[in-house]
Amino acid sequence: MAYGTISADVIQSSVTGVSLGAGNATRFKNRIINGNMVIDQRNAGASVSTSSATAIYTLDRWQAIYAQTSKYTVQQNAGAVTPPVGFVNYLGVTSTSSYTAGSTDYFSVRQIIEGLNIGDLGWGTANAKTVTLSFQVYSSLTGTFGGCLTNGAENRSYPFSYTVSSANTWTSVSVTIAGDTSGTWLTTNGQGIQIRFGLGAGSTFLGTAGAWAAGNYIQPTGTVSVVGTSGATFYITGVQLEVGSSATGFDYRDYGTELVMCQRYYEVVWNFVGKATTTTGAEGSVVYVVTKRTTPTVAVLSGTNTLLELGVATRTISTPFLAAGAGVNGGYLVVYTTGLTAGNMCVFYSAGVMSASAEL
Repeated sequence: MAYGTISADVIQSSVTGVSLGAGNATRFKNRIINGNMVIDQRNAGASVSTSSATAIYTLDRWQAIYAQTSKYTVQQNAGAVTPPVGFVNYLGVTSTSSYTAGSTDYFSVRQIIEGLNIGDLGWGTANAKTVTLSFQVYSSLTGTFGGCLTNGAENRSYPFSYTVSSANTWTSVSVTIAGDTSGTWLTTNGQGIQIRFGLGAGSTFLGTAGAWAAGNYIQPTGTVSVVGTSGATFYITGVQLEVGSSATGFDYRDYGTELVMCQRYYEVVWNFVGKATTTTGAEGSVVYVVTKRTTPTVAVLSGTNTLLELGVATRTISTPFLAAGAGVNGGYLVVYTTGLTAGNMCVFYSAGVMSASAEL
């Protein structure tokens, strides 16, 4: 190209925005958020136990779900192995016992894609588009592993299998899936598609690989159970779900963009300024960094968090809640504590005092 001229492909990129690098990518090619595992607002790299409830969020947008507690942990960069070329982070699962799954047991990590982000796929219609799921995986175990795609109602599922031939080696995997022409696939702000990576399951949740089925099948029959071997590891990164019948290069987004995409579902609240209205409560407004998927639930983060009563003292925060009329952009927040003087101004004192969660 001669100096001072503009090529046709540059014009296409700047005007239409459809030529964005390898694979002729379009914007938001990858429907997975935080697929390269760089955002970890909740835990900042600390290990996450599965010792309570039946589901817990780990790295942003990635949830551990399980029928039995304390069978595995999840941590960003667990085991401190070298990530695959082009990545600096991964999600690491470590089995903490040798557990034989009962018939109704299930163990997996999943991401739920919001329906508003999959409307163009046309699933549930005759025009359902084919998609390809790709990722990088590293495990201490070898054999045939499994996972699935399901709808939000968990009554349509596509179990898939893939092979890890060499232990403790990063393996590139891609699975092409014809779009489902049946079932209900939400295109609202509810659950659109669930992507699950199986870590073990009982017969109730085992299905046939490579076909859509009317049921909730987490992985194919005969696939590896990570929780079945104490100390077994399963690491994953570079997760991408895209339209088409082949995998293209991973859709890298800048950190700021990826963080904002995560904050639609979960945000650490920093910006509360309020006034003590009684000796046990302060009230004020809070504005979120990004519009939430739905009105979030606010909660005190773990550890001791403090409210500064200006000119007086710090106070330990107990239960916060959003007053009636709060919405997706913020609202009136009430914080309970003790020892306040009515009328005094109050601000958050420690970094990251509360969370606002609008997870799917």
